[in-house]
Amino acid sequence: MNGNSTMIKDPHNPTQEPRRFTFDYSYWSHDGFKTLENGYLAAEDKKYADQQIVFDNLGQGVLDNAWKGYNCCLFAYGQTGSGKSYSIVGYGANKGIVPIVCEELFKGIESKKKTADKSKEEEYQVSLSMMEIYNEQVRDLLNAKAFKVKGGIKIRQHPDKGFYAEGLLKVPVKSYEDINSRINEGTRNRTIASTRMNATSSRAHTIVSISFAQKGLNDVGKNMTKTSIINLVDLAGSERVDSTGATGDRLKEGAMINQSLSSLGNCIKALADMSAKKKGIIVPYRDSKLTMLLKNALGGNSKTIMIAAISPADINFEETMSTLRYADRAKAIKTKAIVNESPTDKLIRELKEENARLIEALEKSKQGGGGTTETIQQGFTEAEVDQMKQDLLMQLKQNEEEMEVAKKTWEQRLSEVNAANMEKLQQERQKQEEMKVIPHFWNLNEDPALTGIVIHFAKEGVSKIGNDKAKAMPDIVLSGLSIQPEHAVVVNEKNCVKLKVLPAAKTLVNGKDVDGEIELHHNDRIMFGSKHLFIFHHPQDLAKNKQKQEVIAPVTYDQAQKEIAANSGFDVQQGPGKSKEDLLLQEDLIEMVPMVNEVNAMSDELKKNVRFQIALVSPKARGLKTGRTEVMVIMKNVKNENEFLWNKDKFLNRRYLMQEMYQYFVEGDKDWDREKENDPFWEPADTEIIVGNAHIYLQPLAYQIELEETVWITDYRGNEQGHLRVEVNPCKEDGSDLPDEEFVDDPKDLIGKSAHYKFQILYGRGLPTRIAKSCCKFQFYVEKNASITKEIGGTRNPEYCYERILHFSPVTKNLLDYLSEEMLVINIMGRQKEGGTPQRVSRGKQSSAVSRSFSQVDEEKYKLMVDLNTEKKKVEKLQQRMQKLHNVVQTAKQQKRDTLTLEEVENTLYYGELAKFRSVGRIVGMSEVAKKNNDGKTTSAACLMQ
Repeated sequence: MNGNSTMIKDPHNPTQEPRRFTFDYSYWSHDGFKTLENGYLAAEDKKYADQQIVFDNLGQGVLDNAWKGYNCCLFAYGQTGSGKSYSIVGYGANKGIVPIVCEELFKGIESKKKTADKSKEEEYQVSLSMMEIYNEQVRDLLNAKAFKVKGGIKIRQHPDKGFYAEGLLKVPVKSYEDINSRINEGTRNRTIASTRMNATSSRAHTIVSISFAQKGLNDVGKNMTKTSIINLVDLAGSERVDSTGATGDRLKEGAMINQSLSSLGNCIKALADMSAKKKGIIVPYRDSKLTMLLKNALGGNSKTIMIAAISPADINFEETMSTLRYADRAKAIKTKAIVNESPTDKLIRELKEENARLIEALEKSKQGGGGTTETIQQGFTEAEVDQMKQDLLMQLKQNEEEMEVAKKTWEQRLSEVNAANMEKLQQERQKQEEMKVIPHFWNLNEDPALTGIVIHFAKEGVSKIGNDKAKAMPDIVLSGLSIQPEHAVVVNEKNCVKLKVLPAAKTLVNGKDVDGEIELHHNDRIMFGSKHLFIFHHPQDLAKNKQKQEVIAPVTYDQAQKEIAANSGFDVQQGPGKSKEDLLLQEDLIEMVPMVNEVNAMSDELKKNVRFQIALVSPKARGLKTGRTEVMVIMKNVKNENEFLWNKDKFLNRRYLMQEMYQYFVEGDKDWDREKENDPFWEPADTEIIVGNAHIYLQPLAYQIELEETVWITDYRGNEQGHLRVEVNPCKEDGSDLPDEEFVDDPKDLIGKSAHYKFQILYGRGLPTRIAKSCCKFQFYVEKNASITKEIGGTRNPEYCYERILHFSPVTKNLLDYLSEEMLVINIMGRQKEGGTPQRVSRGKQSSAVSRSFSQVDEEKYKLMVDLNTEKKKVEKLQQRMQKLHNVVQTAKQQKRDTLTLEEVENTLYYGELAKFRSVGRIVGMSEVAKKNNDGKTTSAACLMQ
């Protein structure tokens, strides 16, 4: 980042020139800062852009335009973790654009009121709405009841005002504290909903909409209203599905998110083309709920700012490049913002006139002739006509509400809202005071914006914990997975707090299972069920710790999940010896452990009879030569013991579909269950799986020595799943055998010559009884496509009878390196029986699934064994060769000859050895006969013998 220029360099292509992009501003916020005592991240050098700089450049412009009466929109785009939410909302002392805009807006209002001309009767009105879009469903975050509406609230279209969310609550606010409280309320509703299967902020679009109206008399004494709508949009992460991780399951959640972002991209492209004066362009606003609601912001009456948040990490190069291109295209769009100012009386009159037209249209539709029948004759179906009627009624209702709002004074509206919320405000103030003295639980969430929002008190006496299906409503109501009607009891006796977990209620304290009663202390981590993670705050304990000068560091979500993973048997401790691959593996584990617990809980509640378990699978266990150990998931059918190993992408997709199914179940939908083919908890028995791998060390082939191996087939756990017979024999081009004694002492003697090998996979033995059919797949050397044996069924001892000739002409150094150092991995693929039979598998901690197959120690032992076997065979073949040579010399002696013909020598020696023997003959000296006949055609028998 340099000025307004952004430069990006491909880490995998260092010779390529860097790409440069130019924007209005390019901010660097990765490093170059210091943390102040209040937690604010202040710049240590000029390069770093703190939150205040971003607001001064962007937020202040939004604020200024709002005062002038323009509609404004600011939206943040980019992949998860790149800083979108940080820019828009902020965290802790580092306030983002939304809170600062709200704070400065009310400061401006107070300042205007102090200096206002009282004769003009000026009035300032601010309203707030807050919604999220997840999986193409719109939810009102300020109306908790709206979360129970199946399918979310509807998007309607007004002929003049465009698209709007039907019934979206617009709350009048009078101060920054008021608006901040409302945003916290919306965030709290999101947090509670997230435990009921809704998305975290990185998986949903959030729109905070602030309506700002300025009313007063103009210079000629007319009542005027100047209105500005400020939309502040935090888009979902723009991750792309990794094409190399395709498993046949479409990543539905990602697809839904990418659908709306793709629609946004298509709208941006179309608007950019329109700005370039291209003809025939249609902007596809209707393709998604997001683009409908952002229509004005993108191409209508609005001043719009886009923040493109990017990551400096080299592994995110492709996503960063995609974001920069996206933003670069958006630069071309030109919006046409106008001041939204009109006489107040005129506004009411226009609403009345429009209502009259709507009533007339409805009356006509009730009569046959000029209404419904005429419409049907024009090509509309009855269902479409009914929808039109509903739209007319909704429009009429909205207009009436707007007229009521316009007629009422701002003070009247505020007093109504305040009266309705007075009890809630008092409860909030009381809660803040009680948190200072009463022990309580506060929530931890993977999204920092949703952390510390939900509070549950452990008041003096007994507090029952359970779900809303309990006979008597619990004191602490938790919803979601694995929460029992009567889950646990919290007993507070004179500030000594104990947690009693009831039977069959899943609860973890500091990462460990709790059964029975345990005393809680300040900063303890408690997981109720599979989703509710809390920190226990004990004010009295905290005070004692301060007296002892003991500092207890706050716990983060990641730290709590590491603790749970560690107690499940995984190594998640960081240290100086950890490699980059180890750290990446730890990140995946911390992400996946709670997800696996979640899907197991869903399976239990939905009675799906499947269990999930994490497996750490090495690259060799996956049939790869290189790579890093990956977190995968075992799905096991508890009825027939069939197992399936899913990669991360497939698991994430299935998890989303499971969440969707569970959501319908919770909502009481009768059709929540699905046919097998569409059930995310079901996998067909004949789905191809990897039974295990067989590893073949090819070193003997480099010496032209036959390879005959019966090797173990090991699965990802390192358990033996049978064995495989493989034979590879050096041969002639037509596949016929070479003489037994033919070999090379040095593999380099093969370079430049031809080599041929007869490759055979003969049979498998002792495969698991659950396997109905099996075959073998492998790739030899640099083959692009896998070779596959025929699929054999009906036996645990399949006869594969696979044979092919491998031809290499000429032999290269790379081939010899492959034969000398590498191992051929043969994947034994299988399809399971519909009714499998149980197999003995360790049922201990999660770590029992860690892949041990072919560890480095195992590999070194195996190579050493093959090396010894190769040397043994070389000795045997040398002995055979010497015997053959001896026989040739003895024949010459019997014929009373002291020379051998060249043909006899060549039939005895192979490859580079003829030249070696001649060289040896010259060094050790030849007999007198050999010297006389040293014409290159004969040599000394005595020399050969020596």
